[in-house]
Amino acid sequence: MPRITLTDFSDVVAKAGTPKATKVSQLKNRLAYDPAADFYKALREGLVHLHKHGGDKGSVLQIARGVTDPKKAANYPAMLAGYKKWWGRKQLMWFDPPGDVYSKFGIDVAVNPELGLKINGAPCVIKLHLKSEPLSKTRADLVVTLMHSVLGAGKTGGSDFAILDVRQSKVFTFAAAHKNFQPMVDAELSYIATLWSQV
Repeated sequence: MPRITLTDFSDVVAKAGTPKATKVSQLKNRLAYDPAADFYKALREGLVHLHKHGGDKGSVLQIARGVTDPKKAANYPAMLAGYKKWWGRKQLMWFDPPGDVYSKFGIDVAVNPELGLKINGAPCVIKLHLKSEPLSKTRADLVVTLMHSVLGAGKTGGSDFAILDVRQSKVFTFAAAHKNFQPMVDAELSYIATLWSQV
């Protein structure tokens, strides 16, 4: 059964027409995951490590220290500044975020949000959007709806679900999403499944 990530799903949702079909083709025909080629790996792991070990907001920018790749060195500081701005005066406490798989139409979507944070005491499971293009509300609503569908229903002790556009310091939550988005999630997966065998 084909397996994609939550980020892959989000990338398909963001496209329309021929670019949408092209994105499905790229997902099907890409090489196996290589950690060395994962542009955002060090940043994601740095934020997880920071929160797991009770780091403070002042330590966020240090995640970019020691980065030698020129492209990462040019991009990481702005992303970390965006994350620091979102953090603001919030009190953040780590918990391990849940993960699971959503299967529909022969497609598996691995739903593995990076962060579990109690924000001023309220638990929230957060997916990080690190890419340069700003996150639209519709795209965000579909992602948080999928997260809620897979990880909700009492599995997370009443957590909200969110996707954080790190560069824009903007968070979208399931609590603020339209609640009729599940059929749209499944429609996107039906599209992916239909195209998968033809590209």
